[in-house]
Amino acid sequence: MGDRQAPASLVLVQELANTLDVESGRDRLDTADDLARFVRAHELTAFRLGTRDLAGLRELREALRAACLAHTGSPASPEAVTALDRQLSEAPLTLRLDGDGEAALGPAHGLSGLPAFTAHLAVRIATAAGDGTWARLKACEAHDCQWVYYDRSPAGRSRWCTMAVCGSRAKMRTYRARRTR
Repeated sequence: MGDRQAPASLVLVQELANTLDVESGRDRLDTADDLARFVRAHELTAFRLGTRDLAGLRELREALRAACLAHTGSPASPEAVTALDRQLSEAPLTLRLDGDGEAALGPAHGLSGLPAFTAHLAVRIATAAGDGTWARLKACEAHDCQWVYYDRSPAGRSRWCTMAVCGSRAKMRTYRARRTR
């Protein structure tokens, strides 16, 4: 199926969502050292994310994963929607115009920590929603996977991160269920 990496505007959202490997349980945002590695790897030092932000960052990750799962047709849980709404309300955006009249959406002044990072992601998501790429950032429907991938299929109707693994497993489960009836 090819490349499942998101466009540049959504890579950070994808990589945040994929800091938890659902199948193995490995969480790359489990400790302060994990957070420091994530911040360094993505050049996020300006946001001043600290240990106090870890629980909120994990909550944001899971809410974003739920939103990406909704892109495959599975509605996001009310808890995930509430968590995402709350975090976004704590991360206001402002519209700025430069001397040439160009408009740019950005985090409100004075934000730091998790609200600043959330606002940064919100700008990326808003931009992607405007250009039509946000709806193609999806989470695998396989309950034991839920890896976030970018759907590059022509129709944009992919449901699994990879047909070779998760898609084949799902189809085999469906086949076996029909045969046992």
